[in-house]
Amino acid sequence: MSEITLPDEFVWGAATAAYQIEGAVREDGRGESIWDRFSHTPGKIANGDTGDVACDHYHLWQQDIELMSQLGLGAYRFSVSWPRVLPHGWGQVNAAGLDFYERLVDGLLAAGIEPWITLYHWDLPVRLDDAGGWTSRDTAKALAEFADVVTNRLGDRVKHWLTVNEPWVISVLGYGLGIHAPGHRSWREAVAAAHHVMLGHGWTVPVIRSHVSESQVGIALNPTTIYPGSDLERDLEASIREDGLRNRLWLDPLAGRDYPEDMVELFGDLMPEIEPGDMEAIAAPIDFLGVNYYSPSYVVDDPGAAPLRVRGVDRPELEHTAMGWIVQPAAFTEQLIRLHTDYNLGPLYITENGAACDDPFPDEGFVADPRRTRYLHDHLEAILEARSAGAPVEGYFAWSLMDNFEWAEGFAKRFGLVHVDFATQQRIIKQSGRWYGRVVEANALVDPAV
Repeated sequence: MSEITLPDEFVWGAATAAYQIEGAVREDGRGESIWDRFSHTPGKIANGDTGDVACDHYHLWQQDIELMSQLGLGAYRFSVSWPRVLPHGWGQVNAAGLDFYERLVDGLLAAGIEPWITLYHWDLPVRLDDAGGWTSRDTAKALAEFADVVTNRLGDRVKHWLTVNEPWVISVLGYGLGIHAPGHRSWREAVAAAHHVMLGHGWTVPVIRSHVSESQVGIALNPTTIYPGSDLERDLEASIREDGLRNRLWLDPLAGRDYPEDMVELFGDLMPEIEPGDMEAIAAPIDFLGVNYYSPSYVVDDPGAAPLRVRGVDRPELEHTAMGWIVQPAAFTEQLIRLHTDYNLGPLYITENGAACDDPFPDEGFVADPRRTRYLHDHLEAILEARSAGAPVEGYFAWSLMDNFEWAEGFAKRFGLVHVDFATQQRIIKQSGRWYGRVVEANALVDPAV
C-alpha cells in the first residue's frame, strides 16, 4: 500500500500541548496549574523534571513555526494554557496570555499552516483545583467561560476547535490512580470527574459555535482496542468491562446513548448526580471526532482490582515502544472501523499518534530513529486500510512535533519528529521528521527505505 495517494483535502499536521512545550510558567501574568504543582511535588515525575522551561516555545515559537514549514505541515494542533489566559480559572482575563496566542495564530496563518486549537489539555488552574477541580460542576462551567474568552479573541481566524483532550486520562489517571495531576486516588472522584469533563465539553460546544462562523468542533478521545489476555470466559468479561471504561463510557453519551448500563451498574453509588439536561448537553452534535491512538491493551480478570476487577497483561512476544506500549497496527485499523460503524460521529481525525523511542544523540546534525519512522509508516498504512473499509479518516497529526515534557515521564521519553536539546534548546529534525515531510509533500504513504 506504500504508493496509495490520499485526497487533496487530507490534513497533515503535528500536535503539541501547552504545558509540555511552552515553559515561561511564571511570565507575563500566567497563573499556576495543577501540573506546575504536581511536577514540583517530590517523587511524582521521573528524575524530578518539571515543565518550567520545557521547550521554551513561549519564546521560540517563531523558530518552531519555521520547523513546521520545513516539514511541510498544513496544520498544527496545539492547546491554550488555561492559567495563562485566566490565571484564576475564571473572572479576570490575562491580556498578555491572549496576546501570545494571537501572535502564534497569526504566525501560523502567515506560514500557510492551519491552527487547530485544543482548549483543555490537562493544565487546570490551581484555584479551580482547590475548589474541587473536576469533581465539581463549577469547573465544567468555568471551561465554558474559558472557551468564551478564547474563541471571542481567536474565532475569526481559527475554525477547528477541540474542547477537551482525553477525558479518560483526566479522570482515571488524575483522580482514580494518581499517576497524573492532581494525583488523587479515589474512584468516586474519578467517576465524578468523568461526568463533569464530559459536561464541560457539552456546555463548551455551543459557546464555540457562537463565536466562530463555519466552526468545526470536536473532542479528542483516546479509544483503545481491548483484547482478553486469554481464552477464558472471565477474561473475555474483563475485556468488556475495560472496553466500557476506556471506550464506551465516553463514546456512548457523545452518540446520545447515555452512559453504558453495565458501567452504571458497576460503579453503583459511586456515580455522581446527573441533573436534568446533562446528557442532552453532552450529546451536543460535533463536527468530527479526534482520535488519539498509540497501542492496544490486553487484560485479564482480577477480583482484587476494585471496582473494575481488571488487570493489564503484557504480550512480550510483540514489539514495544520505549514507553512499554505494544506495537500492533492492525488494532488501530480495527478501532477506526469500529468508531465509524458503531458510532458514526462524523469524520475522524487522528489527533495524536506516535512512538517514544530511545533515540541516539545527534551525530553531525542527524538523528537516526528508524523504529519511530517504521511505527509511523505502519500506522499510516493501518489508516489506509481503515479508509478502504469505509472509515472516514480525513487527517493525521503526528505526536509530537518535538520532544517535550512527557508528563509523569518528564524528559526521559521522546516522541518528537524534532529532537530538542533541553539544555541548549537546539532543534534538529530527525530521520522520522524528514520522512514525514516526504509523506506530506507526496500526500501519500512513502516507503521509509527509499
